[in-house]
Amino acid sequence: MPFRMILSFLCLLCINQSIADVRLPQIFSSHMVLQRNKPIPVWGWADAGEKVTVELSGGGTAKQTKTVKTGKNGKWMLRLDATEAGGPYQLVVKGKKNVLTFDDVLIGEVWICSGQSNMQWTVSASDNAKEEIAAANYPRIRHFEVPREISLTPKDDLSKGEWKTATSGNVGQFTAVGYFFARELYKNLDIPIGLINTSWGGTIVETWISKEAMNSFNEFSDVVNAMPVSIEALGEKRKTRLASAINEMQGGIPAAGDVQSWSSASFDDSDWKTIEVPGNFDRRDIQYLDGAVWFRREFILPDSLAGLSVALLLGTIDDVDATYVNGVKVGGTTSKTATGRTYILEPAQLHAGKNTIAVRIEDFGGRGGFTGRPGDVKIGRGAYEQSLEGTWKFRIESYADNNQFTGPNDAGTLLYNTMIAPLIPYAMQGAIWYQGESNAGRAYQYRKSFPLMISDWRNRWKEEFPFLFVQLASFNANNGNSRNGSSWAELREAQALTLQALPRTGMAVIHDIGNPKDIHPTNKQDVGKRLALRALEIAYRQNLLSQGPQFQSMQKEGNKIVLSFSNMGSGLVASGKYGYLQGFEIAGADKVFHWAKAEIRDGKVVVWSDNVAEPVAVHYGWADDNMEANLFNKEGLPAAPFRTDAWKGITEEVRFR
Repeated sequence: MPFRMILSFLCLLCINQSIADVRLPQIFSSHMVLQRNKPIPVWGWADAGEKVTVELSGGGTAKQTKTVKTGKNGKWMLRLDATEAGGPYQLVVKGKKNVLTFDDVLIGEVWICSGQSNMQWTVSASDNAKEEIAAANYPRIRHFEVPREISLTPKDDLSKGEWKTATSGNVGQFTAVGYFFARELYKNLDIPIGLINTSWGGTIVETWISKEAMNSFNEFSDVVNAMPVSIEALGEKRKTRLASAINEMQGGIPAAGDVQSWSSASFDDSDWKTIEVPGNFDRRDIQYLDGAVWFRREFILPDSLAGLSVALLLGTIDDVDATYVNGVKVGGTTSKTATGRTYILEPAQLHAGKNTIAVRIEDFGGRGGFTGRPGDVKIGRGAYEQSLEGTWKFRIESYADNNQFTGPNDAGTLLYNTMIAPLIPYAMQGAIWYQGESNAGRAYQYRKSFPLMISDWRNRWKEEFPFLFVQLASFNANNGNSRNGSSWAELREAQALTLQALPRTGMAVIHDIGNPKDIHPTNKQDVGKRLALRALEIAYRQNLLSQGPQFQSMQKEGNKIVLSFSNMGSGLVASGKYGYLQGFEIAGADKVFHWAKAEIRDGKVVVWSDNVAEPVAVHYGWADDNMEANLFNKEGLPAAPFRTDAWKGITEEVRFR
């Protein structure tokens, strides 16, 4: 072949290879749900100046074709005409070089599902999981899970993801709250429902807000200006902070020789710090630590069990353990396993009276510690059980230089950039949100930060879409109550105040279906149902009662206070088998609250206490664990917790740093 022909061929090959494929964001895939009755944005990338054609086909009125010319930056976007619910359709995108085809596309209702672990919580970990998964036959409910990643700058696309249908093979890994919410909507509306699950356990609200929005709030602007310039710099800052915390806690990392005696029954651990078991040490006491930590405690073996074998149960442990009793190794694991630890203690390893347990846990990444549920940690034989929950001693042996030094809570905006920005402007109906546990310590500031996030998202989508959220469930986080203050009660109040701050917001109250001993209550079915009720009223304008009684006003009558409520429905009731109201407290000018008697009279609640002659304020459900609060309407929806005073709380001075 002549040289000129070879040269021409090579030039043509180079030109062809330089033509970029037309590309769409990861949120577009087969089985996706597109929002009905709104213009449908479709966007992506190709060569500058390239003509891109988008076709929606499948028959009926939904069939349409649009074209657009790519800008100089290679980006393009067009909007398909608003379309009624239906499908399946096919979406075809054509460029110069390639054609993208997306099959089994439905048009219906799309909802963003976001927040922390209670939104991330899966169907497979919820109540009646086996039955729920087996019964999942909703091919018109679809789910997209956004990958969990962080960035200091906004991303224009996700790294991966695909839409999946709600079948038995898929639904176990769906967001449980989202799935049960979608199922209720589907039963009521009979149209396709799409869920975009963008959630991450343990995250704070600030990480879900854009940098521009954070900068607009004076309490956040200094934090934004001090943000590191790279993830690596952020990691180094955090590593330094962790090393400093360990040094302050225990004087640094021990020498290898010192650790040898930590399993011994005679070892003096009186100067060790204490920790509550079960729990994740890297989420609570030593945040983001990956490495080895020792735990010690004593138990008393009754004389009746002397000379007998006894089972030691520790629940699940992340990641591996080595367990000793009276200095003798009784078990352990060398690789990560999700099964609970059960070790049989032989008579020779025990003696009547005081015995010592030492457990070395090594965490390689992610959460670490005793990760089982309350009730899992104990010793037992036959009908005898002795709980080993509660206070243990602990000491850090080592920590690893892993990815734990950069996490989603290290700065604001990190998850907005990776888990929200790439979704915009995908058309959707609204958002459901379950978060707040990680902001309880800054509950007062949440009055501003939570509405700021909602407004930020709405501004980005250029739409005042419905935003529905779950109020915190009952959980005994810190024994908080009216006497010593409750950060969880203050966070619930901040959530309720959002309803007044922003239109088209709705709150699902769920303190009655929480679990005082578990921050992750597994009844996600009722959470989804209550969110769906709010959606049917707010988003779909159905004439129904979607919430429980809401405190309106108070009036003093002698030594009693009379409370008025809205959303009473068919009337007020006290739930439970005893039929009397619980959860009310009353205080005088001394601000000391006393448990109160309360009864329903003529559609109002009358509250009093023999200990308070001149009452001035009432609290209802004002505690971390407020499960006993039992005022409902006859439609079965609980009253939201409240207070009638505005006295200073315990979180008013705490700020995001």
